[in-house]
Amino acid sequence: MRFRILDHLARIMALIGGLALVGLVAITGWQVWGRYVLNDTPTWAERLSLLLILVVALPLAAVGLRENFHLGISFFVEALPKGAQRAIAVFNTVTLGLFGLAMATYSWTLVAGTWNRDIPLLGVPQAFQYIPLVICGVLIVLFMGERLWFQLRHGERFFDEERD
Repeated sequence: MRFRILDHLARIMALIGGLALVGLVAITGWQVWGRYVLNDTPTWAERLSLLLILVVALPLAAVGLRENFHLGISFFVEALPKGAQRAIAVFNTVTLGLFGLAMATYSWTLVAGTWNRDIPLLGVPQAFQYIPLVICGVLIVLFMGERLWFQLRHGERFFDEERD
């Protein structure tokens, strides 16, 4: 049970993350080629690689939460009765949603505070380092809101499908 628009959003984030990963590999390859073959290291490559790592990791982490690809230890929860399992799942969803909200809110403060400072060697605002944090936080809020909606609306049927 999913909202289609969030399915599309998750796919778009996966596509952007994949393209950023390809760019990261290409830039790192160019950096190695420049350093060891041309004996002239491109100074911007390392800084851009660090920026692309954020673009790859953070939005895809939110997608991973939605798809339950994240690392989790469910041994103790599975030993509990179904009612307690459902309560813990709802609590977990709300907690993750609040974490995403805090992440988006406080990282937006970082974006606003660093917009007028440039990243050395790249010439783009330093805020670009924090924009993936905002995106990740917003995505977590959206995805956990979706999960909570289905947990509360469809109850037992949702939990049975999620377990499969």
